[in-house]
Amino acid sequence: MSETITIRHLPWTYLHLILISASQITATATDAELDILTARTYLTSALQQFLGITGTAIPVDFLKVEGREVWIRVPRDDSAVVVSALSGWIGHEGVAWRIKGKNIYLKPK
Repeated sequence: MSETITIRHLPWTYLHLILISASQITATATDAELDILTARTYLTSALQQFLGITGTAIPVDFLKVEGREVWIRVPRDDSAVVVSALSGWIGHEGVAWRIKGKNIYLKPK
């Protein structure tokens, strides 16, 4: 007899983000690689602008940075505010986050 275990409330939400800029629409020279420190700085800025110092306390795990795309993991209970913060943020020089995907499961590419 086999035993089945069901996880009802998964603790994480996975987000697939892309960093865009205003000049990216008109020029292709902005396809520079994004590094993890810059990605974390932009993400922290978005959370702090939306939620103040409380936003910077939300744990964010960076899973992958490739080109201008970033995959992160956030607590499921905080995912709605993270999505709101990232969707409405426009940083210095017109950079902004766009959400390409959101899921409670990490899907391999």
